Amino acid sequence: MKRFALAIVAATTLALPAFAGEQYVDNTGFAVSGYDVVAYRSLTQSPVGTKQPAGVPGRADITAEYNGATFAFASEENRDQFLTDPAKFAPQYDGHCAFGVSKGGKVPGNPNLWRIVDDKLYLNITENVVGFWEEDIPGNLDLANGNWPEIEPAAASENPIPNFTSSAPASN
Repeated sequence: MKRFALAIVAATTLALPAFAGEQYVDNTGFAVSGYDVVAYRSLTQSPVGTKQPAGVPGRADITAEYNGATFAFASEENRDQFLTDPAKFAPQYDGHCAFGVSKGGKVPGNPNLWRIVDDKLYLNITENVVGFWEEDIPGNLDLANGNWPEIEPAAASENPIPNFTSSAPASN
């Protein structure tokens, strides 16, 4: 009987990744609204409390699949770098707003409202939300990381990003 119980626990544990949540994809049809997730690493990050530089649009002809979504890249080099470790470059919380996750929900992340913390990419939904998130980034990350296991399996947000229209991906 113990073996049977252990087999059920092992099978359930191995099956959990199948229930992982979906990447946020907007009307562009691309993850991160078609912006290049590797390119954020080459941008100079602004100090907390100041606006970040805009993300880099990817190209529709340079893509890779990850977490059930298509990611676009500005160069083949960036795509190849992404493919070496997609989880390192993909935004946290499947591209949903980091502050929204800290509050227990899934809302879309804006690719121009980003920050890299501890080598991880985080997105937020609006400039006002960025202000709230930046008031206590470590505390908000603790809350978000605590909330994420429960809300991750839920469907991706279907809401549009407020006051944002993607210029990405660029055509070749």
